[in-house]
Amino acid sequence: MSYVSVQHLQKNYAGTTVFSDINCEIRKGEFVTLLGPSGCGKSTLLRCIAGLTPVDGGKILLDGVDIVPLTPQKRGIGMVFQSYALFPNMTVEQNVAFGLRMQKVNTDDSHKRVTEALKLVELNDFASRYPHQLSGGQCQRVALARSLVTRPRLLLLDEPLSALDARIRKHLREQIRQIQRELGLTTIFVTHDQEEALTMSDRIFLMNQGKIVQSGDAETLYTAPVDIFAAGFIGNYNLLDAESATKLLQRPINHRVAIRPEAIELSLNGELDAQIRSHSLLGNVIRYRVEARGVELVVDVLNRSAADLHPDGRRLALSIDPTALCEVA
Repeated sequence: MSYVSVQHLQKNYAGTTVFSDINCEIRKGEFVTLLGPSGCGKSTLLRCIAGLTPVDGGKILLDGVDIVPLTPQKRGIGMVFQSYALFPNMTVEQNVAFGLRMQKVNTDDSHKRVTEALKLVELNDFASRYPHQLSGGQCQRVALARSLVTRPRLLLLDEPLSALDARIRKHLREQIRQIQRELGLTTIFVTHDQEEALTMSDRIFLMNQGKIVQSGDAETLYTAPVDIFAAGFIGNYNLLDAESATKLLQRPINHRVAIRPEAIELSLNGELDAQIRSHSLLGNVIRYRVEARGVELVVDVLNRSAADLHPDGRRLALSIDPTALCEVA
């Protein structure tokens, strides 16, 4: 049985439809990501679940109960935003305890729960500091602890890492996932970053223009995109129309084809003669732009050593894994 069930949800702003007939099911203890470009409706959907934005139709069931008529305070939901929204005149401990104070939890229980929450986010030693004495990553962890301390039935995370630098973002997403697993906490995470979605999620709901266009685990979304939008948004697929695919593969193709860049092999001997047009170093991957039979392709190769680097203009051969060809609508 689903723990969270969104049924035929609708939302309009000033006559403009943000989304209509949204349906999704989330299991208890699952980490689900709403992924999609800006303006696709993912944050609005999250705010509707939290009760911060009213809906125009449909139901949101949490553990079998429709929470649409309930105020945000009565839904038992914790939410972390991109902005930390910490009280500047309160210490870390006071910020985390604020929700418990609103719930009228007694002082001893509150202190115990705040200590436990700060331990989870590794901020025990920062309890007496003020927000201006913390880094961005530390402030975001305080915001997370403030949501966890109330022991929510559901945790909502609205792009909480987008304002942080890459190193801190990677560490914090690992920490969030670890805490979520330890607590068995049902979590919905919003992001437009495909790497975050692929590495953190049990399942991903890919959204576009107010619709969930595909859902599944990371491997399914990456290897089997359902349409050209999904192929273009997840990974760096080569998207070829039927004419280009026919020219490249030398056989009749009647549909658009997506080919993953890592499924194309560069070698001295292969099926297709090709020429390197340009290359980019992306750390552990070298991304080549090559031309074969008048078709330009992106090829990703592991950066094993400098000796393996192919200069621009070099002629090589391509081999394409036929199992990596994906038909897209």
